[in-house]
Amino acid sequence: MQRQQRITVELAVQILRDAMTSGAQIAPDDATIRLALRYLWPHCPERWPLVQFWEGGLQAHEIGRGQSMTASFNGIIRQLRRSGAWSDGMDQSR
Repeated sequence: MQRQQRITVELAVQILRDAMTSGAQIAPDDATIRLALRYLWPHCPERWPLVQFWEGGLQAHEIGRGQSMTASFNGIIRQLRRSGAWSDGMDQSR
């Protein structure tokens, strides 16, 4: 993977992490999160965590939203590792 692609994957993951940790409900027209999920789409062999992140973020119930987004975020990271688009040393902002 080229350096530019790695940087964009890291940025997309950071956008999703920020959305997850904010605890706020995702607005249906949130282009930032939609774009981050769309960019990660080709790097995830299984699509369920991307879809679940979006659908979970739309939930009105705070606890359910938090659980769904956390579980799907972890699934996204797992899929990115599987495809080689993510390694644990990539994210230095933690």
